[in-house]
Amino acid sequence: MEDEKMITLETEDGERIDLTILEETRLGGMNYILVTDAADDEEDGQCYILKDRSEKDDADAVYEFVEDEDELDYLFSIFSELVADLDLDLEK
Repeated sequence: MEDEKMITLETEDGERIDLTILEETRLGGMNYILVTDAADDEEDGQCYILKDRSEKDDADAVYEFVEDEDELDYLFSIFSELVADLDLDLEK
């Protein structure tokens, strides 16, 4: 993946998870990112859609996993179109 953008999430248990940002979009005033836990192009991984819940005063970005099925379905269709030119095989 060229020009990889990485983020590290910290779970409530203090575990750190490194994710690669595949695509970003803004819908309805909310920022969303499509991320994967795959370490490189050759590895299969899980994709997740995260919603940016940061406040303007936050020192670090605050993301949460999108869990609402209707919102997730809609965002999946949007991100599928956005990454159509990449060599990715997105599956629900």
